[in-house]
Amino acid sequence: MLAVSGTTVVLGVVVLLVLLAAFVLLQRSRRTTALSGKTVAPVAPPDRDLTLPSVERSAGPAPHGAGDIAPVAPHGSGDIAPVAPPDRDLTLPSVERSAGPAPHGAGDIAPPEDLWERTGRTRSLFSDAFRRIRGRTGVGQDTWDELEETLLRADIGVRLVDTLLVPLREKVKSGEITDPGAVVDALRASMAASLSTADRSLNASPSESPAVWLFVGVNGVGKTTTIGKIGSAQAEAGNKVLMAAGDTFRAAAAEQLQTWADRCGADFVRGGEGADPAAVIFDGIQAAAARGISLVLADTAGRLHTKSNLMEELGKVRRVADKAPGTVCEVLLVIDATTGQNGLAQAREFAAATDVTGVVLTKLDGSAKGGIVFAIETELGIPVKLAGLGETAADLAPFDPEKYVSAILG
Repeated sequence: MLAVSGTTVVLGVVVLLVLLAAFVLLQRSRRTTALSGKTVAPVAPPDRDLTLPSVERSAGPAPHGAGDIAPVAPHGSGDIAPVAPPDRDLTLPSVERSAGPAPHGAGDIAPPEDLWERTGRTRSLFSDAFRRIRGRTGVGQDTWDELEETLLRADIGVRLVDTLLVPLREKVKSGEITDPGAVVDALRASMAASLSTADRSLNASPSESPAVWLFVGVNGVGKTTTIGKIGSAQAEAGNKVLMAAGDTFRAAAAEQLQTWADRCGADFVRGGEGADPAAVIFDGIQAAAARGISLVLADTAGRLHTKSNLMEELGKVRRVADKAPGTVCEVLLVIDATTGQNGLAQAREFAAATDVTGVVLTKLDGSAKGGIVFAIETELGIPVKLAGLGETAADLAPFDPEKYVSAILG
């Protein structure tokens, strides 16, 4: 009886487990069926504005290189307009001029009293050497060595140094000069005398009007600026001026000269880039004659004096200018004083090509090589007519040999 009861219990438990398992399976089956019959909606993205925020720009000037950025057009969508450059005043500052009387032929250029004192570097060379020599008790070889070195450093040139010192040596040797100070005084007098006979006037009274002044020289010596300064002075003196832009090879030369012409009210003639310089100058002279203009200032392209073909072309400019109405009164060679003895070589070659009548020596205030004045005049016989001693029109002055010698020798 007990055995039957135990079996019955076991069977009951088994039946219960089977029924429980069947119930679980039935529930899973129903859930799967329910899910398979539903349509699942996609998950909506969160409410978020993904567009880029607009950029606010200040009302002030745009940072360097920024500017207003135009939207980029797709490839092939049309022409993109270039961004306009900023408004910028590129005109040169006005030139202040002295109200003094105009020197002969140079327009209203009145140098201040201390103008020649700006030759400080050349003056320091001589003043230091002369002070040491004057302090000696006798004239020995050290005196001659120091004088020779000083003269050469000032770019007076070997030939002229010998011309100046050999007579002084003879006077010391003969006993005519015994004092070192007297040697310095005699040298100073000899240097001044070598500059005293040159005619430095600028010819503005031609036999046939207009007068034509040609400006020649190598690149970078200041031809265009010199023309602008002279034109400003001539205009203020009441003369009618025309500027001819014969430098057709340097990109900015015509624009620079036109700026000067606009400033002083001068007429202006130019040609296209790469045009024949002789033709441009010829046209300028004809225009001046037709308009009753008294003076033509003609710029020419910078020429290397060592290039024979370029010098021959410059000779052509002179010949063509001579055929135009009017008279070529001056051919002014512009030389940068800082080039020293190279300036002497330039003067020699340009004089042969164009019959140079005078020299304009620029940047004389910033050079210790101002002795090139003596070399140019004594070796080539070409007078220095104008000297540039600063940046303004008033700093381009007629060359005064007495003031110059006093300034550099003391």
